[in-house]
Amino acid sequence: MAKYVGYVGTYTKQDSKGVYQFTLDTDNKEISDVKLAAELENPTYVTVGDDQKNLYAATKEEENGGVTAFSINGETGELTKLNSQTSAGSPPCHVSVDHQTSNVVTANYHTTKIVSYLTNDDGSLNPATSVMEHEGSGPHERQEKPHMHFAGFTPEEKYVIAIDLGSDRVITYAADHGKLNQAQVLKTNPGSGPRHITFHPNKKFAYIMTELSSEVLVLHYDEKDGSFTEQQSISTIPEDFNETNDGSAIHISSDGQYVYAGNRGHNTIAVYKVDQDSGQLTFIEWTSTEGNWPRDFVLDPSEEFLIATNQKSNTMTLYERDKSTGILSLIQSGVHVPEPVCVKFVRV
Repeated sequence: MAKYVGYVGTYTKQDSKGVYQFTLDTDNKEISDVKLAAELENPTYVTVGDDQKNLYAATKEEENGGVTAFSINGETGELTKLNSQTSAGSPPCHVSVDHQTSNVVTANYHTTKIVSYLTNDDGSLNPATSVMEHEGSGPHERQEKPHMHFAGFTPEEKYVIAIDLGSDRVITYAADHGKLNQAQVLKTNPGSGPRHITFHPNKKFAYIMTELSSEVLVLHYDEKDGSFTEQQSISTIPEDFNETNDGSAIHISSDGQYVYAGNRGHNTIAVYKVDQDSGQLTFIEWTSTEGNWPRDFVLDPSEEFLIATNQKSNTMTLYERDKSTGILSLIQSGVHVPEPVCVKFVRV
């Protein structure tokens, strides 16, 4: 019997108290045992190291924002706080860690900064190694200044990719022991508002979700210099959908066959088939998230299931995933988690 422990990052504007924990039972095909794992203010985004020994969460401490490191109990999934690194200003909205759990990077929507931290042997955080501030704007009313929405590593981890919703830019930083130096910039269409990126396992293609224009951008990635070239853009919502929609998260299956993109407003996950030669996408279907404002979603470690988080309806939804077709089938909806944003898994 396979059971996985999941962690949910949340907003704590209303009833939430921090990072929540739950169990996914893949035999019984259900989510259970939702409980508070760590009391923390606005841990909207969390990430887990590949060795599954540490979790890192965005955090707010009084008037400071930053990141908090936890150790993970390998048997119970229990979290124990190690330390925090914070500075004046709002908390970040995205956190990533490299494969060796040696470098953590954060993106801050409000302060325009990308911050890089090196870790100690136990996974605790050292003070910031690099702090990169950004300038610029775009034509949309929400693009009055840079809004950094993603910071994460390229597959070979030579680079850190920073995505600026505010100025329609994707910035490649060369990463050297936590030190960041700008290497490349890709400009997306004005007003598109790029938000998140995911890489194809062949390391040649990448996919960006735009928040403001509700599109997936298909990119060719050149690891020699960290540059991107746009190949395709494809809508994530129906042509006749005229209400507000904010694109949210984007993820790809580990076999590179299917891309999934989240829609807040349309309240769906769009499913796409990937052409393995060109990387381009063909739309398959929309799946309702059975709730309001799906901020993120995640494939479980077996990739036989997918969980969506509906921030405004305080729920998670569980789907079974057909690996051969990519199609999602609803199993469980209305699982209560307050103000959920993102989910990450460990095996216990």
